[in-house]
Amino acid sequence: MIKIKRVYEEHSSSDGFRILIDRLWPRGVSKSNAHVDLWFKEIAPTEQLRKWFSHDPKKWESFKKKYIKELKENKPSLDRIKSLKKEHKMITLVFSAKDEQHNNAVVLIGVLRML
Repeated sequence: MIKIKRVYEEHSSSDGFRILIDRLWPRGVSKSNAHVDLWFKEIAPTEQLRKWFSHDPKKWESFKKKYIKELKENKPSLDRIKSLKKEHKMITLVFSAKDEQHNNAVVLIGVLRML
């Protein structure tokens, strides 16, 4: 099973294997307090797409399409997540965005659930 959670929320044993899916390390969070098992920058949106989106909800639909396209072109990273999914009962994709409805984790979990 895969779920998503903000890295700023309290860590829980029910999170299982925690994967940070942001290209940049979250502000104000130490590595020990993040409880991240894997920082998987390669699955994050490209720097160019991240900067263009800038967490603007008006760009959400375009961002989703562009990020899905990037993910489809990044098959090795998707395969790695699928492999980790087989190894661990629970995986939590952690992200730092304030907007919990318009971020890369929402798009990624949607793609992963279709695989």
